[in-house]
Amino acid sequence: MGAFEKVDSGMPGLDDMLHYIRLGDNVVWQVSSLEDYLLFTEPFARQAVEDGRNVIYIRFAAHPPVLKDLSGIKVYELDASVGFENFTIYVHNIITKEGKGTIYFFDSLSDLQVAWSTDLMMGNFFCVTCPYLFELNTIAHFPVLRSHHSFAALARIRETTQLLLDVYSDENVRYLHPIKVWNRYSPEMFLPHRMEKDGTFFVLTDGVDMSAFYSLLHAQSTFQGKQDLDSYERFFQEAMDSYLNSGELHEKVMKKIVFSMMTRDPRISALILKNLEPEDYFFIKDRMIGTGTIGGKSCGMLIARKLLELHLPEYKSHMEPHDSFFIGTDVFYSYIVNNGYWRLRIKQRNEDTYFTAGEKLQESMLHGSFPESIREQFRRMLGYFGQSPIIVRSSSFLEDSFGSAFAGKYESVFCANAGSPAENLKNFERAVRSVYASTMDRSALEYRRNRNLSQSEEQMAILVQRVSGTRFGEYFMPCAAGTGFSYSLYRWSNDLDPGAGMLRLVAGMGTRAVDRTDGDYPRLVNLDKPDRTPLTSVDQKHQFSQRNMDVITFAKNKLESIDAYSLLSKLPAWYKKIIAEHDWEAERYFRERGQARQVLFISCEGVIKNQAYITMMQDILKTLEEQYGVPVDIEYTVNFNKGGNFVVNLLQCRPLTVWKSTGSISLPDLKREDTLFKVKKSFMGNTAEQMIDLVVWIDSGQYYKFPYARKSLIVLAIDQINSYYKGSGKRILLAVPGRIGTSSPDLGIPVSFSNISNFHVICEYSDGRTGYMPELSYGSHMFQDLVEADIFYTAIFENENTVVFNKEFWDGKDSIFSEICPEFEELEDIISVYETDLLSLYADFQGQTVLCGTIHQ
Repeated sequence: MGAFEKVDSGMPGLDDMLHYIRLGDNVVWQVSSLEDYLLFTEPFARQAVEDGRNVIYIRFAAHPPVLKDLSGIKVYELDASVGFENFTIYVHNIITKEGKGTIYFFDSLSDLQVAWSTDLMMGNFFCVTCPYLFELNTIAHFPVLRSHHSFAALARIRETTQLLLDVYSDENVRYLHPIKVWNRYSPEMFLPHRMEKDGTFFVLTDGVDMSAFYSLLHAQSTFQGKQDLDSYERFFQEAMDSYLNSGELHEKVMKKIVFSMMTRDPRISALILKNLEPEDYFFIKDRMIGTGTIGGKSCGMLIARKLLELHLPEYKSHMEPHDSFFIGTDVFYSYIVNNGYWRLRIKQRNEDTYFTAGEKLQESMLHGSFPESIREQFRRMLGYFGQSPIIVRSSSFLEDSFGSAFAGKYESVFCANAGSPAENLKNFERAVRSVYASTMDRSALEYRRNRNLSQSEEQMAILVQRVSGTRFGEYFMPCAAGTGFSYSLYRWSNDLDPGAGMLRLVAGMGTRAVDRTDGDYPRLVNLDKPDRTPLTSVDQKHQFSQRNMDVITFAKNKLESIDAYSLLSKLPAWYKKIIAEHDWEAERYFRERGQARQVLFISCEGVIKNQAYITMMQDILKTLEEQYGVPVDIEYTVNFNKGGNFVVNLLQCRPLTVWKSTGSISLPDLKREDTLFKVKKSFMGNTAEQMIDLVVWIDSGQYYKFPYARKSLIVLAIDQINSYYKGSGKRILLAVPGRIGTSSPDLGIPVSFSNISNFHVICEYSDGRTGYMPELSYGSHMFQDLVEADIFYTAIFENENTVVFNKEFWDGKDSIFSEICPEFEELEDIISVYETDLLSLYADFQGQTVLCGTIHQ
């Protein structure tokens, strides 16, 4: 069996006309009715079966079968509604399984457009499937309905296929007009042919015959609409025309809009359909680049804004409007297809190459290009924003859904827009590539796998938002920003109400509120008592304050972190009064020594004392929780002016996974030598009682002495322990000095969540000798990961809230670290792994106490 081998079609006249259909050919039949397709496929299939060939029918459409006699034919029944990626991979795997020389018959490509809403994705399927069929020397037949698709989609099909054949018929006559026949030629091959009753084909040469043919062609090619538009654009135009004429939009049309443009999540869809109005859908569509869905983050932002518009109209003057743009998920898939990355994408979906292929795909996706039609839309959008900074944010298919937040898993990239139009476009395209590539980041892949989503479609849309802020000379930033939670687990006092909500607040860009940043402490605000803080002195408030501010620097055309103390001197007095406080004790110290100076630190105290702002944030969080039916978290900015007026910009809203068990248990009375730790007011998690099977202990002193440049080895070892016990059922406690997940080894252990995803308890402990200090970072992306994975968290400080911390607990105990990580021999003094039989952890939410120790039976 050789490449380009002639294959009998069962119709000698067709074989003569086309010089045979050959192995390697993809044959597209453009028809007005599928009956015309059956006329050719039935004899071809019977002949192939008779010749002993492997014949496959790929069945996926709602129309009647395209083969009536299925004897000797293997049928695969697929569901196109699973989405482009899954469907395409299923077909790819079938082709791989069936091997070379197979004969395929497909249902109508036009039904893929129905299932996926756009001609673009139908074309993408054809463009990635046909080359693979060609490689395996198969023959594949595809029908497509005439006048149903855009010229652009048909052009892609014509460019990719080996044969494109037009069939026209009425009750009296049938014509076949070869449009493309690859690698074959005769002087009359590309003329229209009439099919005679004896199965021969008569080439049309005289004027009368040609006139009859073109009359029929004209009648069947008349298109009611604009075929220069994608079918989805035509659908939307028809929906808008209908709404303008009648003032109504049919429920079925709105459901199709939500399914095809916004989300497939049934709970999010229900919120959208209940609250959004037709004008909202058309506004979104007008601000879309490409087609597909706008993703979870965009949906969350739009839903939340609409809910506040409907239920809190009194705050309209304090709400900053949005003028966001949305890059649809089809652009993401087309980027992969057009740049030749689809094979890598398929390989990445294989469990054996899930991470290795993902790493290669991530690198590749940083270097692709966009079609000129998309780039032109990018230019128009950038022209709209002008020199206003923007942020390019992930908004994936699965992101911000019920149960899967994907917090911090994908990239967001700021674009200062301070360059020339060409430079701004270059930077914007680089930002989009970075977001696309982040879908293959290891932490994102690990997150999806841990939630059984590794084989689910994860398409990336992009939300492009104007950066909300104020210009202070060469710097641009919001006055304050952060995250908000309608239910708070940060309950350091008995009289705080978790249901009142909490804010995590910083000055400048909100990036410092969502990440565990070097040496920084955002302001945590319990909304029922916003002025209350566990920090009892000015010295403590200064020590645990924000040290740096993230700003856009126009002169450098980028986002950067700037030392807050140096930046405060450049800011106007009214703004400093809002975000900063005096350290009176430090100022007195300098004044007594004749060195009088101002000593300021960031506390956002002026923001918190604005009762109108605090009340508004309480109302926003409570209203969104009531409407979502579950707790929520939001991202926002707030800008003030000299007169004290303020506006809030709601950037994001998503369902929040929280521990809400507030029961109480009795803690056992343990001897000090049997107690590993007992602490108050510094844990986050459910009331709990659980056995601990293993403890991984990082020694603070040894970690401190280990060379800075080599501290990444500790991360690798923890990751290896994490993988070693995956699926073992062992309940593991990880105890680390300082912060876990920090970006700086000077502050703690710089792991990502994927390195610790199989632990059950995380314990951060302080050490005054080495300077390591935990951070109760409720609201950070790292902490949200712990909550979603049901990982208990506690912090051990060197203060009055620590009743017992017994570092000698493990003296004389044998570590099995060398058995698990024999290649990390030099880390044996730093990392210990202890097996335990009787160690238990008890947490009393009401009593705000957590105890870990040995329970002797």
